[in-house]
Order: sequence, then C-alpha cells, then structure tokens
Amino acid sequence: MEWRDEGIILGTRRHGETSAILELMTREHGRHLGLVRGGRSRRMQPMLQAGNRVDVIWRARMDEHLGMMQVEPVSFAAARLIDQPVALYGLQLAAAHLRLLPERDPHQNLFEILNVILEHCDNSLIAGELLLRFELTMLEELGFGLDLKTCAATGGDQNLAYVSPKSGRAVSRDAGAPWADKLLEMPAFMSSPTVRAASLAEVTTAFHLTGFFFNRHIWEPRAQRSPEARNGFLAALARSLSNAAGSEPSSQERSVRP
Repeated sequence: MEWRDEGIILGTRRHGETSAILELMTREHGRHLGLVRGGRSRRMQPMLQAGNRVDVIWRARMDEHLGMMQVEPVSFAAARLIDQPVALYGLQLAAAHLRLLPERDPHQNLFEILNVILEHCDNSLIAGELLLRFELTMLEELGFGLDLKTCAATGGDQNLAYVSPKSGRAVSRDAGAPWADKLLEMPAFMSSPTVRAASLAEVTTAFHLTGFFFNRHIWEPRAQRSPEARNGFLAALARSLSNAAGSEPSSQERSVRP
C-alpha cells in the first residue's frame, strides 16, 4: 500500500530511541498517523514541528497498518507560530477538533480551512473568524450542521440575528424578538461568507454559540469537555486584540502626526 499527499503536521510523539509517530491532516487522506524513522534526529526535528506543511509518502504492507512515512518540507510555518499564542492555541484547538473525526476519513474542506488559518495567523481577528468557521464546518462534518441561511420562522434571509437552541436554525431579529432571551445571539458574519467579524465581542459571541452545540451533540455524549486549547485560544485572542487596541494612537495623536 502506498500513497503520496500534502499534509499539515498536528503533532508528534516519540517511538523508541530514534523514531517518531507523526500525526498529519492530509488533503486527500484525512487525519493520518505514520512512523518516521529517525524522526527524533537533529536533522528531522525542526521539520516535524506542528504547523509545518510537508509532502508525505506513506507506505504499509496492509492498509490497516500504521505504516511508514517519508516527509519532505513544503513550508516551515512553525517558525512563525512559536511567538504567537493565538496561532499556537488555534492550531491545538483545530487538532483537538480533528481528533473527533475517524482517522483516515478524507475532509478536504477542513484541510483547506486549516491551511488558510495558518496563513493568516498574524491577524488575530481574522484568525478568530476563520477558526470559528472551522468549528461550523466541523459541526457539519460530524452530522450536526447549523442552518444559518434563512429564518426558521419566516423563510427570509435578511436581518438574521439569532439561532434556535432546539433546531440549530437561524431566526431573524423581528421574528425572534419575543423570545430573544431563549435564543442564541448570532453575529452577522456567521450567516454570510462576505461579512467580516468586526470585534472581539462578535467572535466571542460566535464561539459561545458553536460551543453550545458542540457541548450538546458531541462533548457531553462522549463524556468529554471543551478542549483546554479552546479557552486558551479565546484568552490569547482577547489579550492580542486588547494589546493592539492599546497600541493604537488616539484621534488627537493621529491628527498631529505628519
């Protein structure tokens, strides 16, 4: 058995004295494990860091075997991630979500979103929005997708502001007003791929919404809790955006600068 693919490294663990078991999210073969001989060597360790993109050849005698991996670097994203808590926690959270899926099941859309997240991790607000869209896609892939395109009460697609906790369907602001305290608030960017998240508050509200459905449909039934990386990501995001806001000059300062 043999295939070749592109993968993003999610993590590694030691195997014996010199080898490592590599965990990848691949474009065509889903989340996949494989043994890398010499993976703990000085030459290989910098390449086998979480976040790096690699070209991988997997070989095994039978399909169900762990198999051997031969990897070559495509990009060294880990070097950029190491000093960015938002990016590190984001990658850890994405990896935790991907482990909810059966190993070796292809999910090319999740690979593509993860790749985009790593490319834009230097912008905290964009990274937060992308990871939120990653969670929405995860819910869909796990069979619990939300219907955020039209209002459950009117069928319209305008002014969508809530989500029903029972049905997972969007509700417009007018239709949901009488039951607003029982509905989940939904920021505008969640229902439209062309609307961008405008603030930390919007991203935090959106993560509260997806977290509700993850908890109901996935974590509680599996006797699991929200990944620690999720709280770490939101805390790092809040610190990053707060620091960015604090470093911006006031309107008066901007008016006197050339």
